[in-house]
Amino acid sequence: MSALSEELHWRHLVHQATDDHLFKLLDTESLTAYIGFDPTADSLHVGNLLQLCNLRRLQGAGHRPIALAGGGTGMIGDPGGKSEERNLLTADALAHNLAAIRVQLERFLDFSEGRALTADNGEWLWDVRLLGFLRDIGKHFTVNQMVAKESVKARFEGRDQGISYTEFSYMLLQAYDFLQLFDRHGCRLQLGGSDQWGNITMGVELIRKQRGETAFGLTSPLVVKADGTKFGKTESGTVWLDPAKTSPYRFFQFFINSEDAVVGEYLRYFTWLSRDEIEALDAETAEHPERRAGQRALARGVTALVHGADEAERAERAAAVLFSEEIATLDEPTLLEVFADAPSTTVPREPIGLVDLLALTGVCGSKSDARRMVQQGGVYLNNRKQAEDGPVDPVADTLHGRYAVLRRGRKDHHLVRFE
Repeated sequence: MSALSEELHWRHLVHQATDDHLFKLLDTESLTAYIGFDPTADSLHVGNLLQLCNLRRLQGAGHRPIALAGGGTGMIGDPGGKSEERNLLTADALAHNLAAIRVQLERFLDFSEGRALTADNGEWLWDVRLLGFLRDIGKHFTVNQMVAKESVKARFEGRDQGISYTEFSYMLLQAYDFLQLFDRHGCRLQLGGSDQWGNITMGVELIRKQRGETAFGLTSPLVVKADGTKFGKTESGTVWLDPAKTSPYRFFQFFINSEDAVVGEYLRYFTWLSRDEIEALDAETAEHPERRAGQRALARGVTALVHGADEAERAERAAAVLFSEEIATLDEPTLLEVFADAPSTTVPREPIGLVDLLALTGVCGSKSDARRMVQQGGVYLNNRKQAEDGPVDPVADTLHGRYAVLRRGRKDHHLVRFE
């Protein structure tokens, strides 16, 4: 395998570094590195996924990662990437979120024998006394420096909201986190997205001023979709890592629907496929985009990483049988998940003519339209083409004794519930 520094550059994971000497250290020494995670919800989301993967890559190369949950800074909120002030969490809500996030963090890293650590900055921030903090930490930074940071400057320009002193102080707290992790665990590297650069460099500077030691910062590009919008958002909301919030099937669908323009980047960011494998998928995407080979490899790999190989296989199979008679092999929860966004109609539990059912559900606009579609071979019941009108039996023609899937043409699905 190539050296870690080469791997990070090839995968386009390097946006900024405080010192190029860091890359030699990544290849020749064992560093302790950390990334902070925001506990404003009780689950991480795919917007956090790149940094989780970065920690995992570092650990695989012999470094020790620290996943820092912001039990203290979560009460404040990072102004970076936000156009307005955050709603502050209660202590109980924060504790609940931290407990849930810790479980997710531990799925990505090997915590055996101290190979990785979790930390909560509430351990030291809750006990900080204001005057001591201003004297010992605040004196090292000027307001001019802080205002010049991109995350703060963006809040001043062209917006009425501005920024409160609460959020303005966040970067000092993050710098203090880095100092604490340096003192407690010998942590010399902080990673983050490019929007964290200003906060990271303040921590590097604080360690130099207070301890006379060299620490490092490394950022990755922000992950966006092909149209430049924020990664991880869909029309229905955030794509969560918690399967109770975003099912493995929907998670799989999010990645398999990636645009051709970004699938190569996502394969580099989120999978452990080799360089040869990814470049082969790049070529296939360019030459045969209709095959969606890159998207399938991406969805399969990331779903397995987050939810396990079994769930990835189930999600892939559910997607594959969407237009085949094997739809009858899906278990009931998966069937309902696959058609969660499809229109549905509940009908009495008694036989009904196919044409009548097509008109009743609105799949066809009228009975004459329904007859014409059936005659033209454009109507499917549970993905079986229907050649003529006839009764639909609520037992013999249903899935799990209750559901029937009508399809008109290639993509128009409708779920029928017999009750």
